[in-house]
Amino acid sequence: MSEPTRNLIVVSDTHCGCQFGLCSPDGLTLDGGGHYEPSHLQTKVWTWWREFWDEWVPKVTRGEPYAVELNGDTTDGRHHDSTTQISQNLADQKHLAEEILFPVIERASALYMVRGTESHVGAAGENEEMLGESLGAVPSETGQYTRLELSLRIGGDGGPLCHFTHHIGTTGRTHYESSAPMGEMGEVYAEAGTWNHEIPDFIIRSHRHRHIKIQKVTHKGYGIVEVTPGWQLKTPFVFKINARNSTPQFGGICIRKGDEDHYSRAFVKTITRPDAEVI
Repeated sequence: MSEPTRNLIVVSDTHCGCQFGLCSPDGLTLDGGGHYEPSHLQTKVWTWWREFWDEWVPKVTRGEPYAVELNGDTTDGRHHDSTTQISQNLADQKHLAEEILFPVIERASALYMVRGTESHVGAAGENEEMLGESLGAVPSETGQYTRLELSLRIGGDGGPLCHFTHHIGTTGRTHYESSAPMGEMGEVYAEAGTWNHEIPDFIIRSHRHRHIKIQKVTHKGYGIVEVTPGWQLKTPFVFKINARNSTPQFGGICIRKGDEDHYSRAFVKTITRPDAEVI
C-alpha cells in the first residue's frame, strides 16, 4: 500500500484562452490554422508559472509526492460580451489548457478539479468537466471529473480536513478584503456546529485572483481560510469594478501535513502599474 500524500498544491484562475490569461511561450495554433503569440506580460507571468512548479513546489514539498487541486476557471470561455479571448472557439481554449497542464499533472500523484464560474466554464461546468476527463482528474462517487465542492483529507487518517469551492465574495476596498473570508469561516463553522459535522482545518476559496490568509484558534488547534491568487492579468472588465485599483496577483499555495502539525505556504507575485509617461 502506498504512503499517504502529505502535500497538496492548489492553483486556480488560469483563464487559458484569454489574452490576459496564462499562455506558454509556444502560443496557440488556432482552429483556422493561424497562430497566437503571447504578449510581453503573458511571457513574464509564464516565467513565474515555471518558477512555481520547477523551484518553489519541490522546495515546499521537500521533494516528497504531492497531489494537485485546480480550484476553478481553468479556461476563459465566452462571457460578458467580451472580445479579449485568444479564440472564441472553446476547443482552442481546451487545447491550450491541456498543453499547459499536462506537464504539471504528470508530476503529481493525483489531480482533483473544482468547477469555476459558469460564465467562464459553462452553465453546467461542462467545459471544465471535459477538461478534467482529458487530464485524468480523480472522479467523484457518481463519475464526474469536476465538482462544485470538494473535501479532502491530507496525509491519511488524522490528517487535516480541507474544503474547496471556487466562489467567495469580492471587494475592491482594502479595509473589507478580510470580511468575506471571515464571513465564510463563520458560516462554515456555524453549519458544522448545527449538524455536528467536523469543521475543516482549511477552507480554500478562489475567484478573487488575490491572496489572503486568515488563521483562527479552534478546539482542534487552529483553522485557516485562504483565498488563492490567480494567473490572469487585469482585464478591461476589472477596470469597471472596484478592483480597478488593485494589482493582479499570481501564484498558488501548498497545504502540508507536517510531522507535528499542518500548515500552508503561499507563492505570490505581482505586476506593478506601468511607468509614468513623460510629457
